[in-house]
Amino acid sequence: MSRIWSMMDVGKRSMANSQTALQTVSHNVANKSTEGFSRQRVDIQTNVPVEMGQARIGMGARTGTVSRVNNPFLEKQIEREGNLLTFNESRSDLLGRVEQVYNEQVNKGLNQFMGEFFNAFRELSNNPESLASRTMVKETADHLTRDFARIDNQLTEIQKDADFRLKSLVNDVNEVTKEIANLNEKIQSVELQGVPANDERDRRDLLVKKLSEKMNVRYAEGDNGSMTITAGTNAILVSGFSHRELMVQATPATETKREGNVDIFYKPTENGTPVKITNQLTGGQAGGLLNVRDNVVNGLLEKMDTLAYNLATEVNQAHRQGFDRYNQTGNEFFNVTTLDGASQNLKLSDSILQDVGRIAAAGQMDAPGDNRIANVISQVQYKQFMGGNATVDDYYGSVVGQLGIETQRANSAASSQKDIVGQLKNIRESVSGVSLDEEATKMIEFQKSFDASARLIRTADEMMDTILRLKPM
Repeated sequence: MSRIWSMMDVGKRSMANSQTALQTVSHNVANKSTEGFSRQRVDIQTNVPVEMGQARIGMGARTGTVSRVNNPFLEKQIEREGNLLTFNESRSDLLGRVEQVYNEQVNKGLNQFMGEFFNAFRELSNNPESLASRTMVKETADHLTRDFARIDNQLTEIQKDADFRLKSLVNDVNEVTKEIANLNEKIQSVELQGVPANDERDRRDLLVKKLSEKMNVRYAEGDNGSMTITAGTNAILVSGFSHRELMVQATPATETKREGNVDIFYKPTENGTPVKITNQLTGGQAGGLLNVRDNVVNGLLEKMDTLAYNLATEVNQAHRQGFDRYNQTGNEFFNVTTLDGASQNLKLSDSILQDVGRIAAAGQMDAPGDNRIANVISQVQYKQFMGGNATVDDYYGSVVGQLGIETQRANSAASSQKDIVGQLKNIRESVSGVSLDEEATKMIEFQKSFDASARLIRTADEMMDTILRLKPM
């Protein structure tokens, strides 16, 4: 009798095992398209056998744990390469916008306006007394100053757009770190009961990858299952069940940034003084935005200021030596005071804006037809005064050329890194992803196992009925 009851017990556990396995299969199928999900498997173990005389009788199987199929090293590699991908993509995107500022294939650009300005002086040298030629000089000079200001404004707008993206990014980071802290608590609570928190760990791993895409982070898991996450070098965002937020604030100009651009701060305590960590963020989307904003765009703004200031200084130096139609000398052609902000503040002098007769073309007084100063100014285009050995055209061409090379490298790096991340994700899918064909096979296997276990119980029941129907002799 006891052996029949043991058969029923084995069959009952076997049915429960199959039912658990089928439920796990259905969970896998339902999460086929869930981002970051790792397929799960039921670990079925042999039950403890019993001693019966000289024999050890097996007692079937029991469900051990439901574990996830996961490769921690591969997850770490995807996180690291994803951080590099978003860094390159954010640089490529922002550099593409910067490149459009200097795009002269569709619209006229600074190079053409400089050429027209010097050509207007050449035209004036052919007919120094012509009012039309003087008006053309004034108009081309005005267009030149406006295009310097256009470049400065558009580059500044790109920096403002980078600041806006950084603010949005920091808000996302704060939301992610808050959820990771909550998941730390859930994981510890579940695993204290001796079962793995598979779905919670999948979600936390995914959030860590997304956080790494935003900025460079370091993380480590403790013995209790809680994860500690640090941004940069020392900004602890998550520790156990608590999290700290980042904040964004516009700050004064420094050696690496311009006035009004934002810095990122970390609050170590609720009421503590925020600590600036902008310089620590060198990876992810934040690192790419800061790299272009503070290095590339600031460098271009400085180069445009240098070009505008030196061009205006050379033209003014020649113009002051000449005489206008009223035999006046010492007049400035451009108004420019300092190197900093020269491209934005460069303007045509008020006297020339009001009267083109104040344009100096002659080299001496009372000399109608004298064009020496007009010739000198027109030759400024070919004078090597930019860095000692470059003309304005050479200098501007090198600026645009270097930008084009940097943009091309950023695009190439982003494309190459995208392929690397895609390959790693394909490997992860083959390891941890859900295969519908495999799950369908498992479903049929466990369904048949469930049916067989049910037949075993029916057989044991029939054996019990047979024994109960036996009549005593």
